[in-house]
Amino acid sequence: MLHIKEEAARCLLCEDAPCTKACIKGDPARAIRAIRFDNIKNAGRWIADCSDVDLERAEQACIHYDQPIRLREMFKKSDAPASCPPPLAPLRITFCGIPCENPFFLASSAICTNYEMVARAFDMGWAGVFYKTICKQDIQEVSPRFDAIKEGTSFAGFRNMEQLSENPYEVDFDILKRLKQNYPSKVVVASIMGQYEEEWIELAKMAEEAGCDAVELNFSCPQMRLTGMGSDVGQNPELVTFYTSYVKRNVKIPVIPKMTPNITQVNQPAMGSYFAGADAISAINTIKSITFSPEAEVSEKKTISGYSGRAVKPIAQRFILEMAQNTIMKNIQFSGIGGIETWRDALEFIQIGCCNVQVCTAVMQYGYRIIDDLIMGMQTYLTERSLAAGKTITIEDIVGEQLPSFVLPADLDRDTMVLPKIDREKCIGCGRCHISCTDGGHQAITFDLDVRQPHIIGQKCVGCHLCRLVCPTGAIGLSNRFNKKGK
Repeated sequence: MLHIKEEAARCLLCEDAPCTKACIKGDPARAIRAIRFDNIKNAGRWIADCSDVDLERAEQACIHYDQPIRLREMFKKSDAPASCPPPLAPLRITFCGIPCENPFFLASSAICTNYEMVARAFDMGWAGVFYKTICKQDIQEVSPRFDAIKEGTSFAGFRNMEQLSENPYEVDFDILKRLKQNYPSKVVVASIMGQYEEEWIELAKMAEEAGCDAVELNFSCPQMRLTGMGSDVGQNPELVTFYTSYVKRNVKIPVIPKMTPNITQVNQPAMGSYFAGADAISAINTIKSITFSPEAEVSEKKTISGYSGRAVKPIAQRFILEMAQNTIMKNIQFSGIGGIETWRDALEFIQIGCCNVQVCTAVMQYGYRIIDDLIMGMQTYLTERSLAAGKTITIEDIVGEQLPSFVLPADLDRDTMVLPKIDREKCIGCGRCHISCTDGGHQAITFDLDVRQPHIIGQKCVGCHLCRLVCPTGAIGLSNRFNKKGK
């Protein structure tokens, strides 16, 4: 299936896709999007009635800058079922006592800066919004303000120099009030940032008066031009404790501090917010970074600013894990942020303790429409687990279920090993495994140039599995685990 995913990754995900407009009996663009966002099992439903003629017509209409997406080959080789899956599981979950129709929220950022944007996202199926951070300062943004590390047409990582909402704070609270009035079943969270105690309290009270369901305290923006704000606060556990306490004592709605990753030990400010009465914790904000692209310079100058996107997901999950494993912070909930693009990314955050997830960079790349595959993928996953278990499995059932599998390095099994195993039918003889093992591993793979086949030297292999990771065809798998010699 790897080649199908690679071909789908070439698709430009066009608006009003010409391929679909040319296809009489199906929607190949939607099928490709399902594959792109890890929903191969559901892709077939959109091309079930398509003939080769339909797909050929769609290929001819493709406007790819290089060569058309090979639709006929993709869907001929795909084993995606053409029929719809069984009845899909509901995704309801409660967060801070607030009912949520699903766990997918917009993260506080450029993707939610006015009424029309958020309303459109709600209409498309997003359960809630952490609205772009509101403050009382005069926000002056730079131009350009974004940069990206790319893989093809996608972002591997994304850097931004954007700060907070540029709207007058009264305008933003009016927007939040109208959103809650017009979308009462959606969850509206005001993200706020003050410069001193009175501002935090005033903004929090205004959020409550506007009818917001909760208030998020932004202790984590990495590029504020004023000192004593953003990540300057999040790196100071005392300030996190004080400001959380001030807000908590002055409003009745849930209070959700947002942690910075630009710190060595996240549990210090997290525990400060916990003891101050926080109802939940959001994490993480963007990671301080630099890029060198001349196109991203501001009047020929560069600066440190926030990094997000797929590249930061493992880092974000590490911070969530550390807080979720903290036995001192009992019964506090988490909202996960960082590199979430597919339903499987979201699932991982939920399985280490998050009750919802916030998405930003993926929306900036692909639009609000990714909610379709987030919902469908999660529903299909829960449905399959429910059928296998013979009982209904809900989102709440899987929150934190993977926490017991994470241990300290000292607690890992060091007495056994598992060797790589080559599937000769999948191996194409590229020799990547041999190159990597020879130059970056333990010199445990030979390569027969005559027949172009690698061979693993069992006596030298230490089971590091670098070879498996570099194999482009998935031809290297796992053998059975066994005891090391002398163990």
